[in-house]
Amino acid sequence: MPRSPLNWVLRSHLQPAHRRIAGLLPPAARRRYLYLAGHRQLPDLRDPRTFSEKVNWRILRDRRSELAWTCDKLAMKEHAHRLAREAGVAVPETLWAGDDLAAVAGRAFGRAWVLKPNHRSGLVRFGAASDGVDAATVGATRDWLRDDQSVLLGEWAYGEARKLFVVEEAIGGGEPLDDYKFFVFDGEVAAIQVDRGRFTREHTRTFYTPDWAPLPVQKTVPGGPPTAAPGNLSAMLRAAEVLGRSFDFMRVDLYSAGGTIWFGELTPYPGGGVTRFEPASFDAWLGSRWSLPALPG
Repeated sequence: MPRSPLNWVLRSHLQPAHRRIAGLLPPAARRRYLYLAGHRQLPDLRDPRTFSEKVNWRILRDRRSELAWTCDKLAMKEHAHRLAREAGVAVPETLWAGDDLAAVAGRAFGRAWVLKPNHRSGLVRFGAASDGVDAATVGATRDWLRDDQSVLLGEWAYGEARKLFVVEEAIGGGEPLDDYKFFVFDGEVAAIQVDRGRFTREHTRTFYTPDWAPLPVQKTVPGGPPTAAPGNLSAMLRAAEVLGRSFDFMRVDLYSAGGTIWFGELTPYPGGGVTRFEPASFDAWLGSRWSLPALPG
């Protein structure tokens, strides 16, 4: 059942407190604390079975070079560019990147744009084609490069990402688009998460099988009603599999606008492994699809 608005308010206030406490703990204890806060039980990190446990195992143990760049947004786009023709995707143009946003203060980019930090998740500001980067935007994002997600949450690959601001073209001219997130295991899509109205109060999240059968699953935000499959679903599945095939697991995020499939990003640590799937059986099933790699040493 959907959570009540009160539960959402409590969650938004308690989460920062959990993260502050977790920041005082050593890495393994930190992951267990955050997992307990989100899942209401401790994880098995010696013999992980569920998807969430395996995300936490990856965060604590997997330091392979093939993951080192996967939280760097500019490096993700380079990966997508290399595979763009085979995957059949377009990659949003980078309009500017640098470590001093004031350097482009007052500049308009001639098209709708999105501002993001290169090394963090969940932060974004939007601008219209006529909008410049104003003083308010510079001020509001001043701390974006100071916070290191790898230090607080222990998500190693974020610490390997370059600390930069990135301004890129807004897909679809800045109009709200559904966000399609493909869970890819060894080059095969197991499930699709669709976020509608992200960054708004109407944000909903629904899950589907690769053939677009709705799944009775919720995670973090309320579920929405099932929608029709995108007309280019088979092409999107192919794109996700090409972009994610070199990893034992990768979530590949895509958009569709005007018949074009756009690359969004790669996500190696969905939800940090601390946000809960309901029912828990889905977490177990998704985990069964993930064969963890044998690590060197």
